[in-house]
Amino acid sequence: MASQKSSGKKKSQSGQLRIVAGKWRSRLLQIADVPGLRPSSERVRETLFNWLAPRIHGSKCLDLCAGTGALGLEALSRGASLTVFVETSLVATKALESNIASLNASGVEIINADARSYLQAGHSERFDIVFLDPPFRAAMLDDLCRLLSRHGWLAEGARIYLEMDRKQVEPVLPGHWQVLKNKTAGNVRYMLAAQGAHG
Repeated sequence: MASQKSSGKKKSQSGQLRIVAGKWRSRLLQIADVPGLRPSSERVRETLFNWLAPRIHGSKCLDLCAGTGALGLEALSRGASLTVFVETSLVATKALESNIASLNASGVEIINADARSYLQAGHSERFDIVFLDPPFRAAMLDDLCRLLSRHGWLAEGARIYLEMDRKQVEPVLPGHWQVLKNKTAGNVRYMLAAQGAHG
C-alpha cells in the first residue's frame, strides 16, 4: 500500500477499513499499526470496482503488496472466487489474517513474502485480476509489471490495476498491455490495464 494519504477520501473510523459493497458491505476491519500503511480510498475502490463489475464474479485475483487487503477483500465481497494476498510485513499479514477470520471468508490464500520474490518463484495459478498498490516511494511498479508478464501469471484478457503517486512517472508497461482507464483522485493516480487486445 502507498505511504501517502489520498484526499477526497470517505472517512472510516480511525484505524479501520470499510468494505464498500457486496456481501460484507459496510463491515469495518482493523488496519495494522504499520508506518505508512493505508487502504486505497473508498472513492477509488468504488470507481475501480465499477470498472471491474462485468468481470469480478468468479474471478481469481492476486493482491500484491496487499497491506490492509482493501482491494482483495473488496473483490471477495463482490463475488471473486479466489484472492491470493501477498504482503511482506509480518504485522500487516497477521492483521489481514485476523480480518479474514472475522469475515469467515473462503477462497483466500495469504502469503507473507516480498512481492518481487513471489513473482519470480514457481506457481500453478493464472489470475484474472491483479492489484498493484506498492508503497509510493518503493519504485516497484515497473518490476512487478515485467515479472507478471514474463512469468505467465496472467490469464487471457487479465485486468491489472495500478495505483501510484500522481507525481510519479507512469510505469513502463509490457508492450502487449493496453491502458483502459487512467484517473486521479487527490494525490493518487490509478489505472486499469488489460493484457492483450481481448475485451
